[in-house]
Amino acid sequence: MQQQLPPGPRSPRALQTLAWLVGSTRVMDRCRARYGDVFKLDLMARAVSGPGATPEEGRWVFLADPEHVKQVFSADPAVVHTGDTNMFLQPLVGSRSILVLDEPDHMTQRKLMLPPLHGDRVRDYGELITAVARAELDRWPDGEPFALWPRMQAITLEVIVRAVFGISEATRIEHMSGLLRTLLNRMTSKRWLIRMGLLASLRRSRRVEETNFGSRLVGPVDDAVFTEIRSRRAAPDLHERGDILSVLMQASYEDGSPMNDEELRDELITLLIAGHESTATALAWAFERLLRHPDMLARVRDEAEAGGDAYADAVVKETLRLRPVLPIVLRRLVEPMDIGGFTLPAGMWLAPCGYLIHRREDTYPEPLRFRPERFIERPAGTYTWLPFGGGVRRCLGASFAQLEMKRVLQAVVTGADLKPARASSERIRPRFITLAPSRGAEVLMKRRSGRTRGTPAAGPPVEAVSAS
Repeated sequence: MQQQLPPGPRSPRALQTLAWLVGSTRVMDRCRARYGDVFKLDLMARAVSGPGATPEEGRWVFLADPEHVKQVFSADPAVVHTGDTNMFLQPLVGSRSILVLDEPDHMTQRKLMLPPLHGDRVRDYGELITAVARAELDRWPDGEPFALWPRMQAITLEVIVRAVFGISEATRIEHMSGLLRTLLNRMTSKRWLIRMGLLASLRRSRRVEETNFGSRLVGPVDDAVFTEIRSRRAAPDLHERGDILSVLMQASYEDGSPMNDEELRDELITLLIAGHESTATALAWAFERLLRHPDMLARVRDEAEAGGDAYADAVVKETLRLRPVLPIVLRRLVEPMDIGGFTLPAGMWLAPCGYLIHRREDTYPEPLRFRPERFIERPAGTYTWLPFGGGVRRCLGASFAQLEMKRVLQAVVTGADLKPARASSERIRPRFITLAPSRGAEVLMKRRSGRTRGTPAAGPPVEAVSAS
């Protein structure tokens, strides 16, 4: 006989939420050990607020079996929603962002967003990424400890601003980057996250918070983005440009209509935010892990100098397995679903859990060991490697992020000798919805003399990305 709900902690919702915010990985590890591959947490996060909310809102069912994840990712999108679970981001990304849309609107927007983030267009960004990484490397201190994480943030923020807008003027880049840094520093603070979580259950209070949030922080970013949009619409060379904004301006819906300014704004903000913070954190983890294995570091360097990237790609994949920046993805049931021996009611949130699946010994022998070779021996599985989610909601920027990680790794290791600032590995620390290194990936650097073969030198600013 099917059971209604899976087991889970019985402590009050507020205590479970606090435990999650302070140490989500500890919560997941403990629950997996005690309850198995399917367990429930009661958290203060709701997809629907005010009238119409169900008792199931805020109950998250974690799934740590690949077969259960496959069932969710391949389910009818009308039955399993994603946009509902991202509504806390709407004050930032807007109502037309693919993050907050469900079908059919999500797929309509996704078709327009995919071309500039796929195939040859993504590979065209490689030289830009390398140039930005090398320029940033020149600013790093020699011989004294410093945290790599903020340095990775500087690289990924400049890369995404330049890739999205196709600009190279230092003042314009710094203006946009500064606005985004201020915005992200606010929204990734625990104080803001807790406040938004508490207010999410009160519809009126949430509207007030959204208004205040928009006027103080999002407003200046909007002004800058709309300025770029207006400038680009007037550009005589629009059809010759390959930056993301220009490509999206030339795209059209099935009825032939283009995206309007508000739709462009929402998708550009989504790309600017999603294409920066998570990749920077993943890069910090890549260095934190790689630098503790000198033989692997040497292999990445030798390969880069020879013009290859297969092992660097494996390092990226292993980093994202062992230290996934986003430990879970979320779905909301619109209709009941039978999964893992339980009948889950409508309104329940499902949490396919990459963090736990990536630690399954039956899939990854010695799962806690950093061993990139496993992804050379065997390709990443669709339902066993989940750093970018899966199904029709798989992250649009997955290819871009992996290319960026490889290029930055290669540019840094061929330009400098790095070693950890301390002997002990860094712990996992929750930051907003991501998992970051506890000390920011602290390192010591000694700049390498000369220029390495196979890695482009830092040249003049990249004016625009090729449209080929």
